[in-house]
Amino acid sequence: MTVGEDEWSRDRARFGLDGEAVPGPLARRFADLTKALLDGAPTVGGVLEVVVAAAAAIIPDADLVSVTLRSPDGRFHTPVETDPVAVRLDQVQYDHGEGPCVESARPDGPALGRSPDLGHDPRWPSFGPAAAAAGYHSVLATALLPDARPPRLSGALNVYAKKPGAFDGRAIDTALLLATHASLALAHTEAVAAGDLAAEHLRRAVDSRDVIGQAKGILMQRRGITADEAFDVLRRASQDLNVKLAEVARALTAQHTEGVTGPSMGTGSPATG
Repeated sequence: MTVGEDEWSRDRARFGLDGEAVPGPLARRFADLTKALLDGAPTVGGVLEVVVAAAAAIIPDADLVSVTLRSPDGRFHTPVETDPVAVRLDQVQYDHGEGPCVESARPDGPALGRSPDLGHDPRWPSFGPAAAAAGYHSVLATALLPDARPPRLSGALNVYAKKPGAFDGRAIDTALLLATHASLALAHTEAVAAGDLAAEHLRRAVDSRDVIGQAKGILMQRRGITADEAFDVLRRASQDLNVKLAEVARALTAQHTEGVTGPSMGTGSPATG
């Protein structure tokens, strides 16, 4: 018996002889989730973080959990996850336009997508083998805001497992309940408006572009190279370190700033890169 099945059995066993129910572990967790969604998660990010954390705790075999949101223009992104690996697995689906995340996140998509053997699932010839190669063999995705129309966003709650054959009927029921809780909370959250999220994405994009430009300028000055050559240096460092290019750029500009404002200001010597 799995952990989830065991908890459901204990819940049923807690019913008294007089028929009056005593809340069990799963009932208490959903009660806590409802309270958290109503009282402590007034933003889209807050709602999604609460639901993702609950899914990771409640759904048996949930090794990774993420949320996919679909913008009105059809693009997908992952705003919340329990591990960066989930973002990479989601992105494979976005890049190839296949997989349960993108299918369940479409307004006209299925309410549920599941595979117990991703490495041999013919429905997703690109995503399935990539997920299996990363060590994840089962996936479960449930729709969020399935009836959403612009400017509200549709989405999916995504759960990955390393174990083949994961996510039985109890896990599916639990995921659907979590998705329902999340959908209700999101429907009452003003920040679901696409304009708010779009503004935040734009701000992040501008910040990243600015810091990359600063880093290129530093490399061009230090090494006497062109802008294209400086970008190639940053790109190679990003690939070698397995770190986002913008983070490499931030680290470089931070080191440069420390070198300029630190020793040079105290000694009066010329600032060097």
